[in-house]
Amino acid sequence: MGRSVAAITGATGFLGRHLAPVLDEAGWSVRVLARRDPIHALWRGVEAEVVIGELADQAALARLCDGAQVLVHAAGLIKARTAAGFDAVNVSGAREAATAARAAGVERMVLVSSLAAREPRLSHYAASKRAGEAAAAEVLGERLTIARPPAIYGPGDLETLQLFRAMARTPVFPTFHPEARIAVIHARDAARQIAALAGGMGAGRTATLSDARPAGYAWSEILQAAAAALGVRRRLVRLPDLVFDLAGAIGALRRMAGGAPILTPGKAREFRHLNWGVSEGERCEGLPAPAFEISAGFAETVDWYRRAGWLGA
Repeated sequence: MGRSVAAITGATGFLGRHLAPVLDEAGWSVRVLARRDPIHALWRGVEAEVVIGELADQAALARLCDGAQVLVHAAGLIKARTAAGFDAVNVSGAREAATAARAAGVERMVLVSSLAAREPRLSHYAASKRAGEAAAAEVLGERLTIARPPAIYGPGDLETLQLFRAMARTPVFPTFHPEARIAVIHARDAARQIAALAGGMGAGRTATLSDARPAGYAWSEILQAAAAALGVRRRLVRLPDLVFDLAGAIGALRRMAGGAPILTPGKAREFRHLNWGVSEGERCEGLPAPAFEISAGFAETVDWYRRAGWLGA
């Protein structure tokens, strides 16, 4: 008897590159939507069927979903110049994926959203992720399961790489509000938890993912773990909120000039938000226990960066 098909969007993105091998290991036949045939070290050993296309291509989405038991919609945008830019991918893309899944008779769809969707007023990104959840739910109802990961890090992540690069060359490093708490998760742990949702766990609900510290870490703990992974010592200095506001304003000017900076006023508000922890009621019982706490996860990530030539020795 053949393996059930798990269709994936966003399989060539950071999380998707971890998700495809995990689904393969879990016994699924993996089918991915991609603009071109994906080749990546993290995919070694994965024999995925590739559907060439993109989210705006309804025919490609139909081919992706045809005969699949589950669709994992992991495609998303974290940087955009405007709210409309976020919505075009994070809202319209989620709606199109859900529509294709319904038309093909897919049993369920797992939408990979974000913990930021809990606070849609903070930024265009957060609002688009929340709206994407609503758009997909309108189409699929209880056939939709929503996964809300917190900040994800791990091998292949370009965003966390910037933190490690900056810390490697800066003896004094800024830290932020001491009461803030930030939940995080290693990409492989996130992939394993999403794969469990794809298998039917937590069906029809919103499940927030986390590592073994769902209440989150203080900024100082995160930065000290990053320094330890690099093998350096850094003095941490509290950064006033005003500095974040100014950096966000500069980012807004860069966006007006045609760029898509990661630090915008909305992103600055996300950074300043004090509660990015995960409550007991937001979690889904029975998800795979995380293999990585932050110290071991950061150490493994830095080792991967160095072996890949992304970070100096």
